[in-house]
Order: sequence, then C-alpha cells, then structure tokens
Amino acid sequence: MKELYLLYGTAASLGFFHTILGPDHYVPFIVLSKARNWSRSKTLWITFISGLGHVSSSVLLGFVGIALGISIHKLESLEAFRGNIAGWMLLVFGLIYFFYGIFRYMKKNGHSHPFRFLLPEKIRKAQHIHADSGESIKKSNKAGITSWMLFLIFVFGPCEVLIPMLIFPAAQHSTIGIVMVAVIFGLATILTMLGVVYLGYKGSKQLKLKQKSEYIHIAAGFVIAFLGVSIQFLGW
Repeated sequence: MKELYLLYGTAASLGFFHTILGPDHYVPFIVLSKARNWSRSKTLWITFISGLGHVSSSVLLGFVGIALGISIHKLESLEAFRGNIAGWMLLVFGLIYFFYGIFRYMKKNGHSHPFRFLLPEKIRKAQHIHADSGESIKKSNKAGITSWMLFLIFVFGPCEVLIPMLIFPAAQHSTIGIVMVAVIFGLATILTMLGVVYLGYKGSKQLKLKQKSEYIHIAAGFVIAFLGVSIQFLGW
C-alpha cells in the first residue's frame, strides 16, 4: 500500500514536471491567444480540452495495452511513434500559420490589390465594407479550425512517462491503483497547463504590440514551427 501512495506522489510530480519542461504544452496556446485575441475563458477552455485529449489518449492506450497484455516496450514504442506524428503535425501547423501570417500582412498592406486606388470612391467603400464583413466571418471560421488543430495535435501527443507508471499497479492487480495513477497524473498535467497558460495570457496582455500587431500572426507561426523543429530534431 505504501508503494502505491509513493506512486501517486510520483504521478503528480511527473505530471507537473513533464508539462513545465515541455514548452509545447503551453506556448502554442499563449501565442495563438495573443495573435487571435482570444478571451481568457476561451484560451483556458481550448487549453483544457486539448490537455484532456492529450492525457486521455495515453490513458486509453495504457488501459488497452494492459488489458491485452502488450509489453511495456511495445507500448513505449507506440508512444514514441505517436510523438513523432505530433511533432510533425506541430511543425506543419506552425509553417501553415506562418505563411498565413505573411499572406494576411500582404493583404492588409494592399499588395493583393495594387490598382485599387484607380477604382471610383463608391466602389472602394463598398469593397471595404464587404471585406470587413467577410474578414470577420473568415476570422471566426479560422479560429474554430485553429482550436481543432491544436486539439488534434495534442490527442496525438503522448505522455511518455505515464505508461511505465501504470505497469506497477497492473502487476499488483490493483484496478484502483491504475485508475488513481491515471487520474492524478491527468489532473496534475491539465492543471499545470492551465496555470502556465493563464500566467502567459496575463503576461502577454502587458505587452504593448499595437504598432507591431500586423506581424503577430507571422511571429506566432514562427514560434510554433520552431517548437515543432525542436521536438523533431533537437530532442525537446
């Protein structure tokens, strides 16, 4: 019994530290929240849902693996494979958002309509009104796509340290122990994500970026792509 209590404490500690030491667990939410001007509640809700998907996928994999008697080596190999997919997804998503930021910058600065000044004033005004209304709709749609992409990336993202911790209570034939380890680790991970994202959100509000706001989407995409590169090639 003492061993299980020690394992519960370890699960809480690892849930906290594996999140803190993995900037990919919170940086994307902070930079996208700033770029897309998400509210605090929306930022935390997207973080919570993504964190829940992140933990639940590994828990489900662990439960199925234990039920089927799959070796820990094979489970860890599968987690590593999932991590590789998630890293590439994060990199590609960051690059897509980076080029979206460039396109948005060019469009905002009139590069896509170089002869617009030759049009009659009434037509220019009508186009401006139509563009504003269309932009708000597109922004809403892209916000939804961005949220779902983050969720999908985190579902593929593995919790590598969780699988080995589930093996010990499984070997002791303790169903309660398996469930408790999963719940404690999950709570520690999600609460840490929410806490760090909240602090990052509050901190980003202090940054005065009005003059540089036209570059913020480019910067957000670059940061996310850099995280993907770091995971894939630098071993973060």
